[in-house]
Amino acid sequence: MEWHETKIRVRYAETDRMGIVHHSNYPIWFEIGRTEYCRAQGFSYREMEEKDDALLVVTELYCRYKAPAFYEDEITIRTKIGEIRSRSVKFIYQIFRESDNTVLAEGETIHVVTDSNQKVKTLPEIYKKMLALEQNPQLQEIQKTK
Repeated sequence: MEWHETKIRVRYAETDRMGIVHHSNYPIWFEIGRTEYCRAQGFSYREMEEKDDALLVVTELYCRYKAPAFYEDEITIRTKIGEIRSRSVKFIYQIFRESDNTVLAEGETIHVVTDSNQKVKTLPEIYKKMLALEQNPQLQEIQKTK
């Protein structure tokens, strides 16, 4: 599994009085990474919701803070799939500072697939396939030969 990377710069509004990024921003950065990861796989959250009535609802979130980030740091959000199940997906994240490659945080989120009425449903096959291709490079080679 390869990481998808999204680069952002820490904004002033994300820092506290000491100039350190507030801990509440890391889950937002996970979301940015996850959204861009899905786009890189060929679909968007909006497409899932509008075309297939499938929403990825966060049911678990874990974050381990390792080092502080500061105003104007250039950071990279790395995102990859940890696990795909019939009704859930686990994403794994690393956030690190570009200037010195310091790992700032590591985390994961687990998402249950629901419809717009919050009823749990199976992840539509098209998204399972798109996500599984990234998770399993052997499937990518099979798809290329077809």
